[in-house]
Amino acid sequence: MSNAASENRPRWKRVILKLSGEALAEPTGFGLDTGVLQQVALEIKDAREALGVDVAIVVGGGNFWRGLKGAGQGMDQAQADFMGMIATVMNGLALQDALERVGQHSRVMTAVEMPKVAEPYIRRRAERHLEKGRVVIFAGGTGNPFFTTDTAAALRAAEIDAQAILKGTHSGVDGVYTADPKLDPTATRYDRVSHKEVIEKELRVMDATAIAFCRDNRIPIVVFDVSTPGNIRSVLEGRPVGTLVG
Repeated sequence: MSNAASENRPRWKRVILKLSGEALAEPTGFGLDTGVLQQVALEIKDAREALGVDVAIVVGGGNFWRGLKGAGQGMDQAQADFMGMIATVMNGLALQDALERVGQHSRVMTAVEMPKVAEPYIRRRAERHLEKGRVVIFAGGTGNPFFTTDTAAALRAAEIDAQAILKGTHSGVDGVYTADPKLDPTATRYDRVSHKEVIEKELRVMDATAIAFCRDNRIPIVVFDVSTPGNIRSVLEGRPVGTLVG
């Protein structure tokens, strides 16, 4: 696809952008990096304005709290997971602030009701926000313990008829590899891999529940480095960025 054609016809018209909490964190891996938030916000606004793509975001909360860590320390896992859901709302509000600062209207919708700070998740309302050109940030995971935000991204993608999930990685990981590239220097990156191969080879893309759901609902996933400026638009224009799972 030529650049001119891709500008007029983005690869997908509606996508879910999956961001981990760590992708928004300071170099220590904790808290929030305002520079990263602004970069992501500007790129999302560019995708909306230049390509007309509907963008919804599912955000994690690992920069504040990880439910598995709490459970590993003896905490009741359901309780730990609910704490993690609250952490995702914190990240959602930070993303909303960053988007509004660059002039992109947005809404935070959470599966765990917090009427003072965010809208409750209602599928038809979310679709209406997207139709009006707003970015919708889905926080609170699925609203249930024992499920990850990867699964939330897969579920929301199916519910709002998103055509793909863009999974933004960080720390220099730019796709799906045959092994962990940080530990194995011989690891090679896949340009494309099937959902079935990801499950059978236990490749680290998303959790198994999310991958199986995407396979069953024929939702492609692009794994790419969100920290590289311009990558969100490049993926949407169909450039060879990251790894396509599908």
